Amino acid sequence: MDDPSVRPLADDFVLPFQIEASRLRGRMVKLGPAIDEILTRHEYPDSVARILAETATLAVLLSSMLKYEGIFTLQTKGEGAIKMLVADVTSVGDVRAYAQYDAEELAKAERDVDIAPAAALLGKGYIAFTVDQGPDTDRYQGIVELYGKTLTDCVQHYFRQSEQVQTGLSVVADRAVNPDGTPGVWRTGGVMIQRLPQEQGVDASDKEEDWIRALALMSSVTGNELLDVDLAASTLLYRLFHEDGVRVYDPHGLRFGCRCSRERVETMLASLPRDEVQELKIDDGRVEVTCQFCSTDYHFTDADLDRVYGA
Repeated sequence: MDDPSVRPLADDFVLPFQIEASRLRGRMVKLGPAIDEILTRHEYPDSVARILAETATLAVLLSSMLKYEGIFTLQTKGEGAIKMLVADVTSVGDVRAYAQYDAEELAKAERDVDIAPAAALLGKGYIAFTVDQGPDTDRYQGIVELYGKTLTDCVQHYFRQSEQVQTGLSVVADRAVNPDGTPGVWRTGGVMIQRLPQEQGVDASDKEEDWIRALALMSSVTGNELLDVDLAASTLLYRLFHEDGVRVYDPHGLRFGCRCSRERVETMLASLPRDEVQELKIDDGRVEVTCQFCSTDYHFTDADLDRVYGA
């Protein structure tokens, strides 16, 4: 754990594990303050916030299965009410996410959200996975069409179609209700198991039986269990897989973290024609740029722009 003084088995961590009998590997994630900060920095409707929370949780689970130094990004683009979902996770555990949506289209789509949230909110489109390890390395990207009732279903479809890696996933996101009836904090939880290609083809019948059993055990987990802040992940994993033996490893801490800065915004502005930047001026005559991830506003006077453009 990055900081053992922070409640390591209650909030904001991903816990690697292995099912001993089958040697299947997995991850369990629980997000509390980190996901709540990501969502409450925006005034998203609950349906948008919930699917964005699911996106961030999936990004954490998927990135934790990889060895990389850089940024893992999960992104969707669709023709529905939600035009884009983006979540990224750095190799040091910083998580951020945002959504772009059309409010009028969202109101029309709400009636079908409970039945098939991904189909209702995203419509036709694609889901993409990107690993960026810097300018001196090749960038990996995988893309597949959106297919499934939930975003979790869409990710499983991706693995079936593109990676040929059998993957089981269960993710839940919800917002608590305070005693006075007001909205409380957001939480998410998720569990993932994978069967690697090299594990297939050797004692195939036994391996397939192990895989089916592991999926059945994983699917027995409830949303309340995944969201319960008082239920340690190691205890929950023992409940699920104790008959086959489960080994847990050191958890990895997570936190909300945005990489925006004034310097980066200046670099972006310098890449644009100045007359286009002038259109970003607000009533007081300053140019305003807002970070989509953290909602931080950056303001630039004409004098600031002269410096940016070397005038």
